[in-house]
Amino acid sequence: MADRYAVIGHPVAHSKSPWIHAEFARQTRQDLDYARIEAPLDGFARAVDEFRAAGGSGANITLPFKEQAFLYCKDAVTDRARAVGVVNTLVFDGGRAGGEILGDNTDGEGLLRDLTVNLGCKLAGARVLLMGAGGAAQGVLAPLVGAGPRRLVIANRTADKARALARRYGASAGGGYEDLRGEQFDVLINATSAGLADEAPPLAAGQFARGALAYDMVYGRDTPFLALARAAGAAAHDGSGMLVEQAAESFFVWRGVRPDTAPVLAALRGR
Repeated sequence: MADRYAVIGHPVAHSKSPWIHAEFARQTRQDLDYARIEAPLDGFARAVDEFRAAGGSGANITLPFKEQAFLYCKDAVTDRARAVGVVNTLVFDGGRAGGEILGDNTDGEGLLRDLTVNLGCKLAGARVLLMGAGGAAQGVLAPLVGAGPRRLVIANRTADKARALARRYGASAGGGYEDLRGEQFDVLINATSAGLADEAPPLAAGQFARGALAYDMVYGRDTPFLALARAAGAAAHDGSGMLVEQAAESFFVWRGVRPDTAPVLAALRGR
């Protein structure tokens, strides 16, 4: 009988994760099923409990439940999940509702691998802007700081949230978009959901340095942020690579086998 996994979120019907993990399973000859579970906004813990009780082996967690997933795991989290305070990968012990559960976070690893390996971006010594202060931004902050940028600034419409994250993770600065006046960045990462509403963070074209790389964690659509970046002369990339790379890390956590991401990413972009 195939081991069962799922992605849990709200909404989740658009998720490519079932297809990606099916490709990984085929490539590595692993026997597993992977489904989508749309949990009610007030029913995340219940949805996880039910999936575990039904024999689930693990789950990926997507918006808006990553912070709830961290709390759900209590103290049973990996060091990298504890460092960022959010969980996107759950590992269950035998699918027993009362059994062990471990929370992990593969988002930071996925983003760094896509930026540095797939896109050839050098973060060390770069001026980096991270937009957003929710679970998506929080999940990648510690790895970004660890990559050694010259300056890492967090911007958010609610400036106090950005300042709090900057203090917590040792970023250079945090604040509102109005605080960015006069600054230029080499790498600009949009971790907000603005693209899903066909909106862009309020940036000026002059904030993209010459040769800048712009990255939107939203995938599968040409967002207004990416259009703004291209108009400013920046190289623009969506979050498809991060999606595949973080999935590969989750797959490795669950199965102990690391899939080859290049053909899966190429196929995803061609779908």
